[in-house]
Amino acid sequence: MIKNNKKLLAVLNGEKFKVPPVWLMRQAGRYLPEYKNTRVLAGGFLDLCYNPKLAAEVTLQPLNRFDLDGAILFADILLIPNALGLKLEFREGEGPILETVNDHSDVLKLLKTNAIHDTLSPVYDAVSLIKSKLNKNITLIGFAGSPWTVSTYMIEGRGSKDHQKTKMFLARNPESFNTLISKITDATVDYLSKQIEAGADVIKLFDSWAGSLPGSLVEKYSLKPMKEIAERLKEIFPYVQIIVFPRGVGPHYTKFSQIKAFDCVALDSNLPLIWAKDNVQNNIVVQGNLDPSFLVSGGEMMIEEILNIKKMFSNGGHIFNLGHGITPSADIKNVESLIATLHK
Repeated sequence: MIKNNKKLLAVLNGEKFKVPPVWLMRQAGRYLPEYKNTRVLAGGFLDLCYNPKLAAEVTLQPLNRFDLDGAILFADILLIPNALGLKLEFREGEGPILETVNDHSDVLKLLKTNAIHDTLSPVYDAVSLIKSKLNKNITLIGFAGSPWTVSTYMIEGRGSKDHQKTKMFLARNPESFNTLISKITDATVDYLSKQIEAGADVIKLFDSWAGSLPGSLVEKYSLKPMKEIAERLKEIFPYVQIIVFPRGVGPHYTKFSQIKAFDCVALDSNLPLIWAKDNVQNNIVVQGNLDPSFLVSGGEMMIEEILNIKKMFSNGGHIFNLGHGITPSADIKNVESLIATLHK
């Protein structure tokens, strides 16, 4: 018997199911024709993020197509630096371009945390609107980027494969970097608090670039800031469930699984299933971890991988998801096949 009519939320609260709940990272995105139409209607990606009606519409689009257990707010992890005063634009074919933080004076110029809500209020309105339209058995997921990942964009100005500029800033200006991390942490707590007040059931922290940290710094700059955010949120909202995604940290996943303030750890696609079962799921609910490329290729190999993941994690808490976000080239039929395979 399901104690909580929201299956995804029930798993985070300790219940187990033969068929795991499922949602997909970046499930509202460019692989959906209706999303592309709405994005054109909005006038651009950032315009879409700051339009509550259209942000709610694209959040709900995959729920109208697929039998999913979770809806994730449509927004972007760079809205916080934008709200802190950095200019942000999304250029077609280039992705996000962000005004950079280059030295301590730039850190000091960032707006105070209580000023971010002037920019971010449309996001909170979107959460409320989504909540009002969402089926009562669907879990609403709010989110933010981790302080480390957000800091890399603030220093690099765009996505980077190695984050050399960020690492140089950290090495040469450790006090300034720590101040920046603290600033992002405070803003993230405030931002997520507003999302929870607006109706988010679950919060996810995306540390998409955690794997670029040297192993000796993973705990200090990936784990500890997210732990602080989770603990501070739970002081205010004891009932809120928190998922963390420290993508690419390898064996460090075990440390994340042992943090009491975390309720679930999302696994990237590179983790061996048996290792993740023994070293992560034994401590905490896990989420993941199908490689997104299977939603492009499809076929028997995809089916086999889905069943392997489902079977491996069947004796513990598990939310089925990808090891990273859906790519624009994903085939809608493969998404339908994924869900049908899980439910058989």
